[in-house]
Amino acid sequence: MIREWTKVGLASARAQGRVGGNPGLRAKDPAAIRAVSLARLDAYMERLNASAGDWVPHVRRLRPDTPWEDVLRIINAPLPVERRWTMTKLMRAVRAYVKEGFLESSVLDRAPKKAHADPLVNLVAGMKNANPDLTLRDICQRLEQLHERTPRGRTKWQPSSVKMLLDRARGLGLLEPRA
Repeated sequence: MIREWTKVGLASARAQGRVGGNPGLRAKDPAAIRAVSLARLDAYMERLNASAGDWVPHVRRLRPDTPWEDVLRIINAPLPVERRWTMTKLMRAVRAYVKEGFLESSVLDRAPKKAHADPLVNLVAGMKNANPDLTLRDICQRLEQLHERTPRGRTKWQPSSVKMLLDRARGLGLLEPRA
């Protein structure tokens, strides 16, 4: 009903020669365009700030040492499907935070290539670095949630497999040695 009345009102205004919208934008007034751009940026930054707890700590901790694909996988692991990030959205958010000074520009640096490092080793090391209190079983559960297969191709993870990957990560310098 409201939609119908709105359409009727807009049609009536057009018939009388009036055009809707922001007159400054129609006239391409730089001040109006700047005001709209700032309002859009403010709204975007508000949305980013609301979700910053999900991704900023991981980006600060893992970048630039960890490739973006692994960072994205770690960020999305605990999130419900409707709140998961895409690579494009994450990169846009990180660039906005760097531009506003909330993140250091070094997070955008290219990740160094790891010599012969297994992606599973990087993933498990990233999980452990992101949350040092994770147990082997917790990491097993997260790997299963990510549908990552074991080194032998199985879907069910065992703590011994995770321990082996953590030991490899320590050997590659991806984790701190045990105390």
